[in-house]
Amino acid sequence: MAAGCVRQMLCHGVQIMYGRSPGSFAPALRILISNQKTSAFTYPWRWSPFCTEVDTLNQTPAVKKKRDPRARTTITSVGRKIPERQIQVISETGDNLGVLHRADALRIMDERGLKLVLLSERQEPPVYRLMSGKQIHEEQMKMSEKQKTKAVPVQVKELTFSSGIAPHDLTTKLKQVENWLDKKHHVRITLRAPRKESVNDLDQNLEQMVQQMEVMVGFVSKPKVTREGQAAMCVLRPPSAKELSKRDKDRTSLSQTASSQAAQDQTLPSDPQDSSTVLNEK
Repeated sequence: MAAGCVRQMLCHGVQIMYGRSPGSFAPALRILISNQKTSAFTYPWRWSPFCTEVDTLNQTPAVKKKRDPRARTTITSVGRKIPERQIQVISETGDNLGVLHRADALRIMDERGLKLVLLSERQEPPVYRLMSGKQIHEEQMKMSEKQKTKAVPVQVKELTFSSGIAPHDLTTKLKQVENWLDKKHHVRITLRAPRKESVNDLDQNLEQMVQQMEVMVGFVSKPKVTREGQAAMCVLRPPSAKELSKRDKDRTSLSQTASSQAAQDQTLPSDPQDSSTVLNEK
């Protein structure tokens, strides 16, 4: 800055004294002024060639997203490996048993024939729950169901037919619905009334058609009448793991009831009156 001011003052003074512009000066003076100009503008600046390469040495590393520790993806028994001395225990029915020593928690686990499952290790003390093998299995099924729902986008297929559809055509269309449900799609079925005609109980007719399917289905929305009574609509979905488990339990219960009833019928003594009647007939 000081060198520039000095150069400007010299040039201005020479111009006043000689009444000429700096371009008409002698070569030696022009060289002197040029050297002063160069030194005034080159020393304070430093430059480097332009480059698009990323400086990896001074680059700050990207911050990784931390996973939420409360978002559990699996649920399993910890067995007898409990690193903490004091833990908070929840019973199999959901009651809070308070803070227990791990030896006491293991003793209760053995007495009740249960398993210990870690619920939250972020709390102080960590929270464990006593669960049966059946409860653990059901929780695993629920979590698996949620993960599948989040991972796979649901596609909705559509099917429309008239209430006067032939039985063979209805069977073909229901087979198509079963195929879509097997691929985990949802299916929207619309049952239309014939043109210029109004059919009563279209929703009940649609429900009866759905019941003819050979596979178990669930409803996103049950059959209901739409379009001012000219159509009925429902949305089907694949059955959940809980619904399938309930169906299997019901089937097992019915078969056991039928077997016990048949065994009772075989062990019942015959009626004496019937025996005498048979003898008399002979």
